[in-house]
Amino acid sequence: MAEKYKYSLKRFIPYYKPYMAIFLTDLLCALLVAGIELSYPMFTRYILQDIIPEGSVGRLVFILILMLGLYVIMAGLDWFVTFWGHTLGVRMEADMRRDLFSHMQTLPFKFYDKNRTGVLMSRVVNDLNDIAETAHHGPEDIFLSLLMMVGSFILLLRVEWHLAIVIFGVMVPFILWFSITRRSALTKTFRKLREKLGEINALLENSISGIRVSRAFTNEKHEKAKFDGSNHDFREAKTASYKAMADYHTAVRFFLNLLNIVGLAAGAWFIHLKLMDVADLLAFMLYINLVARPIRLFTNFTQQFERGMAGFSRFCEIMDEEPDIQDAPDAVELKDVRGDIRLENISFSYDEKTHILRGVNLSIEAGQTVALVGPTGSGKTTLCHLIPRFYEAYEGTISVDGHPVDSLTLESLRRNVGLVQQDVFLFTGTIRDNIAYGRPGAGDDEIEEAAKRAEIHDFIMSLPEGYDAWIGEKGILLSGGQKQRLSIARAFLKNPPILILDEATSALDNHTEMRIQKALEELSRGRTSLVIAHRLSTVRHADKIVVLTAEGIEDEGSHEELYERDGLYRKLYDSQFSSEPV
Repeated sequence: MAEKYKYSLKRFIPYYKPYMAIFLTDLLCALLVAGIELSYPMFTRYILQDIIPEGSVGRLVFILILMLGLYVIMAGLDWFVTFWGHTLGVRMEADMRRDLFSHMQTLPFKFYDKNRTGVLMSRVVNDLNDIAETAHHGPEDIFLSLLMMVGSFILLLRVEWHLAIVIFGVMVPFILWFSITRRSALTKTFRKLREKLGEINALLENSISGIRVSRAFTNEKHEKAKFDGSNHDFREAKTASYKAMADYHTAVRFFLNLLNIVGLAAGAWFIHLKLMDVADLLAFMLYINLVARPIRLFTNFTQQFERGMAGFSRFCEIMDEEPDIQDAPDAVELKDVRGDIRLENISFSYDEKTHILRGVNLSIEAGQTVALVGPTGSGKTTLCHLIPRFYEAYEGTISVDGHPVDSLTLESLRRNVGLVQQDVFLFTGTIRDNIAYGRPGAGDDEIEEAAKRAEIHDFIMSLPEGYDAWIGEKGILLSGGQKQRLSIARAFLKNPPILILDEATSALDNHTEMRIQKALEELSRGRTSLVIAHRLSTVRHADKIVVLTAEGIEDEGSHEELYERDGLYRKLYDSQFSSEPV
């Protein structure tokens, strides 16, 4: 066993535990099948040496009926091995995919920032495809190979031990040695093939998602050239894997054919020496063919094992990714939330070179509406993402109702924070599904009420399917404003005590924005709200406006206070009502 696979194999084996009854029954059936197959050459030898010379028709009929009965039993055993054996593999594959998806739900945003969606999709789906075959055929092929070879060797010793030593002492060990040593070439090619498959999936996902952008910039040829390059690399990787398979299987098949020649030549010589007769030689050749089968099983297992373990090792790579944001051992649940928020000396950076926030101190009273304004890139969205711990500040403390956020369970913290983002994401499905995502299990009346408060109910009812209207992938069949209002409806339905509005009305026309702004003010009433806005007219009535720059908080106060100070806020505000640049 290759050293690099030992760790993966230790993690692979426990997945058999829930299905141990099926697994053991599968091996028992394989054992019985092997026993029946091993009996055929001995029956043949007995018929040729004893029954035919004696002319005993009764015994011949009995033996043939016995063999027929054994083959009927073997057919049933084969059915069990084929169906339940593969079912075992499919269930293990599904369990691994479930664990992988669940683990990915806990990984930080920075993991997704550096990994392409298509590559991750390939790991969740394609990399585990071969697990089912490996889980089923792996133990079964090894078990059958050992059983058939040991059984054949013992029975061959009874036929002619000299010839058995020639076959099992020289030829079989050589073929097994060749199979094991050539495995490394298959390992490299299958690993590279998996990587290239992930790359082409990532490129395809990216290109399809951006089809409107590529056509808008007339870059279809550029996209085709990129895909052709990735497709060429994938083709070359697949060709290399098939070449390694061809080299491997051709050599093994040649040595197995050579095994027949050696057995026939040695048998003919032993017949000449009067050490065996023709019936012995026929039985011996049949056993050599039985020996060839486990060797083929072993070589096929080697190929399957490499493919399965290549996918499983990539599965382990993601499973080994540690969530950097998780519940503390003594984390408590956030209950009866008032919404009092404190940020003390908060500093944050996405990497060691780029600092987004430096020494930010901010106090937000329960029920206050606080607006964050400032130049692009000053860290407004980042600051809001630190409150529900989407990212972790490397310095300072954030507390909600006096509880440091890292002392609270993530589920209870995020359950009490609502977020309406500038970049709206809608799930493929119906309008009802997307609004209900704010609170799964909500009733139709509650969903409709949320839509009315988000000023989108009338539009929904104008559709032939109403709330069951299909919105396409990522809401592609809706306008930007309609998507944003669905996102707002989702927040209404969640009804959280803490609300974050990140450019929540940026995609709306002025008339709709005025209607939505009134609804948002109603939603914000009685709860703590953080509003990020570039359109400063929408935050004039905030209880407090915080001016954020790359250097930290430059100023804070009401609209009137900040405007009278004639600082950055006034320049930003006036620039939106003037043609002159700031």
